[in-house]
Order: sequence, then structure tokens, then C-alpha cells
Amino acid sequence: MLRYVAGRLSWVLVILLAVCVFTYVIFFQLSPDPAVMICGKTCTPERIDTIRTSLGLDRPFLQQLGDFLRGIVAGRDYGSGANLVHCPAPCLGYSFQSGQSVWEMVLERLPVSVTVAVGAAVLWLLGGVTIGLLSGVKEGTWWDRSTMALALGGSSIPPYVLALALQYLLVVKWQVLPFPAAIPFGDDPVAWFQSYLMPWIVLAIGYACLYARMTRANVIDTLAENFMRTARAKGLGPVLILRRHALRPALTPIVTIFGMDFAGLLGGALITETVFGLNGVGKMASDAIAKNDQPVIMAVTLLAAFFVVIGNVVVDLLYTALDPRVRTTAS
Repeated sequence: MLRYVAGRLSWVLVILLAVCVFTYVIFFQLSPDPAVMICGKTCTPERIDTIRTSLGLDRPFLQQLGDFLRGIVAGRDYGSGANLVHCPAPCLGYSFQSGQSVWEMVLERLPVSVTVAVGAAVLWLLGGVTIGLLSGVKEGTWWDRSTMALALGGSSIPPYVLALALQYLLVVKWQVLPFPAAIPFGDDPVAWFQSYLMPWIVLAIGYACLYARMTRANVIDTLAENFMRTARAKGLGPVLILRRHALRPALTPIVTIFGMDFAGLLGGALITETVFGLNGVGKMASDAIAKNDQPVIMAVTLLAAFFVVIGNVVVDLLYTALDPRVRTTAS
């Protein structure tokens, strides 16, 4: 088991290194000259050369890449002499627009994205898995048909349409909720919950509908397996059969998709954060794309890749705990 975990972690390092290299090539070699982007429209060639020198863009490509990777691990220096600026690790550069450290910008906005992702994940897991489980057990009944019809319709609604509809109904028309704002939990727990409730619902609806349909299909397939018929033949009750024999194999595939979905949301829910004006990582990425702020876009890309890779490893480890066959192979 330890060898399996060590192998997975080593692959994480390789994948993250590949992502860093690929991202650096895309944003600093194939994109517009960063020195020109920083300098602006009214700029002289001499000023552009000075900026390129301070950023290390006048060096060979491999040396630039090495400086970038070293900056993530140990920090790096920009400029020289009186203009020397030290960027502590993990150094992701400085914003072209504000001049602020990109890592500090990420840390400021990450709690908002984490709050949105965690709250939505709790809602869609509770709702989607519960509805799918009941629909699978009650296959063919009015409950099954009606909930699956609602799930199909709910998964077809674009998030921004649902967000605008909820804003109009709950904030403008009925005035039961305030407009979402990034209120810290410690300042006012009630206002915090009310502010994040609509973003949670908007994100959870689509995922809950998908998880309900997947859970239903998995439960139906599991209940038709031979070992389930054996359990019934032994005289076990329906509740015990469902809890002890059906739930684990039926819900194991959900672990994979949940790990990837949740990890992706930690990198920022771009549409939801933008519509509701929540200054999270997704909103920061949207603003950076509009202004072509390359260091910020690159940092969000790396952050999202990191969460997805780590989420994949966590899913693999959970599989070894949930499925004895995987645990035997890993050992």
C-alpha cells in the first residue's frame, strides 16, 4: 500500500511538472510579449528592453523556464541593483495590471471559491445521491418517473439562466435573500449563509441532477447482480440488503466523478462567481482574461490543474478503501 501511494505521488510530481512547462510555454512563449503588455500602448523600445531584462525574458528559453520553476519552489528575484525585487515562494509573478503578487491575489480570493465549492458539493451530494438512491429502489414508480424527468430538465438549464432567475425571484421580487456578497463567516454567520445560498443552489442543481441519474443507474445495476439475489435468498431484509450489500458498489463510481467535479470547482466557478459578483478565483480569472493579464491566467490554470491532480490521487486512495479488489491489486 505504501509503495502504491509513493508511486501515485511520484506521478503527481511528474504531471505537475509537465503542466508547469506546458503552461509557461503557452503564456510566455506563444502569447504576446509580456514586456509590451506591461509597458502599455505609449512605450519606447528602450523601455520594453528594460522590462524584458528585469523579467529575465532576454535569457535563453531553458534558463527562463528554470527560473520560473525555481521561483515556484524557492522564490526568485526580478531586476538587479536598486530595482531588485524578491518574489518569495511560491512565486507566480506579478499582475500586469495591478503589480500585485499573483500568489497573494490567489490567497485573497481562494476562500470565496472554496466556500462556494464546499457548500454546493454538500447540497448536490445530499440531494442527488438521495434522490437517485430512492429512484433506483422504486424503479418504475411515479416517484422514479417524476424525479428523473425533473433531473433531466434541471441538467438542461444553463447556470447563468438559473442564476439570473433566482436573483430576480429571491432578491428583487420576493426580497427573501440579500444579493450575494463575500461576507466572512465570523462577521455574521446568518448573513454569510444567506449570501452564499443562491450560488450554492445554482452550482448544485446541475450536479445534483447528474448524480441522481448516475446513482439511480448504479443502484438498478447493483440490485440485479447475482450476489444480491443470494442475499435475498438468505432471508435478509430489504433495508439490510440495501445498506450492507448495495450501497458500496453502487456509490463507488460516484466517488470518481465527485473527486473531479469538486477539484475543478476549487479552481474557481467562473460563471457563477461572475454572475453573482463574488470575488473568487473564477471571477479573478474572468477579469484577467478580459485584460490579458497573463501571470494571473497562468496562476489560475496551474491552481486548477493542481486541484484536479490531487483530487485524482485522493479518489484513487478512496477506491482502495471502498473496493477490496483495488486494494488487493495495490498491495
